[in-house]
Amino acid sequence: MKVSRSSYYHWLEVPIGQRAQQDQVLTKDIKDIFKSSRQTYGTRRIKEELILKNKFIGRKRIGRLMKEADLRCKTRRKFRVTTDSNHTHKISPNLLERRFDVDQMNQYWVGDITYVATKKGWLYLATVIDLYSRNVVGWSMATHMRASLVNDAFLMAVWKRKPAHGLVWHTDRGSQYASDSHRAILKDHGVIQSMSRKGNCWDNAVAESFFHTLKTELVHQQQFENQEEANDAIFEYIEVFYNQNRIHSANNYLSPIEYENITKVA
Repeated sequence: MKVSRSSYYHWLEVPIGQRAQQDQVLTKDIKDIFKSSRQTYGTRRIKEELILKNKFIGRKRIGRLMKEADLRCKTRRKFRVTTDSNHTHKISPNLLERRFDVDQMNQYWVGDITYVATKKGWLYLATVIDLYSRNVVGWSMATHMRASLVNDAFLMAVWKRKPAHGLVWHTDRGSQYASDSHRAILKDHGVIQSMSRKGNCWDNAVAESFFHTLKTELVHQQQFENQEEANDAIFEYIEVFYNQNRIHSANNYLSPIEYENITKVA
């Protein structure tokens, strides 16, 4: 490498600079955070996690260290819409009006359906999300998209949260949500139904965003052998990682459960 012997030994004897030493420690912290986030956190979220360790580092420096360590976030892919709005059921008005920031739990819930591919066929997932904390409070998986899929997810959420009458439940105009069986469940629990405008995905942006995150961080990173394997992986992602550990910008960079627990203490 055209370096003299004396220069090489001099390099060995010179101690590593203080900043370089700090970079070594920070890189280890960044790698640990990146690994625990399932390789999904970028500089913004890693910065927030480092703050919790009393390490106040700029995003540019974090980005440099990530690049040097070859840490690359998982990328997003497009996904198809599963909404079937070509039906004759009654359509409920849009009561949410994109007001995604709410000040208490069990005031507004949003829901949607997505699909997951496996080698043995499709698995469909319905979710219920509390807008207050982005907590996935209900979910259901099945090999079909009948109304029972969304009914089971909603009933799970009701069983867990026991909301007072007057809760607003917002979804798209899918036939499952407009079905007689689903409306009967809402009526039994004093829930007010709200639906997005036709063909407007932004009206249900929080539910759509969760599915983007799920697909990016889990589904698109592996090939499931069958629906059972996908079911187990999604269950673990929602209940162990997303609700309990994954920090969210809307929650001041706390996980949904952490955000709710702080509110209860306050």
